Amino acid sequence: MSFVKYRQITNADKENVSRIIKENWGSDLVVVHNSIYIASNLPGFIAEENENIVGLITYYIEDNSCEIVTLDSMKEKCGIGSALINLVKEEAQNNNCTTLFLITTNDNLHAISFYEKRGFKLTGINKGAVNESRKIKPEIPLIGFNNIPITDELKFVMNI
Repeated sequence: MSFVKYRQITNADKENVSRIIKENWGSDLVVVHNSIYIASNLPGFIAEENENIVGLITYYIEDNSCEIVTLDSMKEKCGIGSALINLVKEEAQNNNCTTLFLITTNDNLHAISFYEKRGFKLTGINKGAVNESRKIKPEIPLIGFNNIPITDELKFVMNI
């Protein structure tokens, strides 16, 4: 019987983290709310099963706020995404953060539901923001999940 282990990302993981992010996000560059991140350079956590990465989360802490920058679960409906969020939430609390937030796009209905079920609240919509992000990261697709045009950023916040 296999089980999922969780641990912090280490320097030895950088190549695998970069590969996974490129596969799931188009490149290692994440552009959101006028910020640019190299996701594989961010702190985060990995979920492993049988020495294979089955989940990954990266985050960025500034002042008293923690942003989840990327979240990927290769095995959905197993609690991996929730466990990774809880690890970041705990890390944020240890760093005296009072809010945990993330940005997703208007097409990602699955993510919107997922985050709301975990206590995040929609606090803002930045209309047209993705069009601005495409100027920096042109590989962001025009059409996303469910054939919905990707145009807007949605901000979800959890007070911690």
